[in-house]
Amino acid sequence: MLGYDDKRNFFRMMVNSPCQVQINDEESSRTHQAVCKDISATGMSLEVEEPSIEVGTQVNVSIDSNSSQIPSLSALATVVRCVPETEESCIIGVEISEMK
Repeated sequence: MLGYDDKRNFFRMMVNSPCQVQINDEESSRTHQAVCKDISATGMSLEVEEPSIEVGTQVNVSIDSNSSQIPSLSALATVVRCVPETEESCIIGVEISEMK
């Protein structure tokens, strides 16, 4: 439940769903399997198997649906936060700029 201290404009839904993240930076374009931890109307939190992703990096996120009643999600987003989780993974916060 969100308290007064959480100043977000939209509620977050905890999903812990597998997803694919395509990272588009100066090094290369590469795709990782990831876990979408939570999602809101304007952003997502993703656990990615990469030690660090630079803030400002553009990513494409795809979440497949297992239900015919719920469409799959595909979004273009920008990394706004990166917190190391382990030596080989990080949690990124992304702001959705376009739904595809």
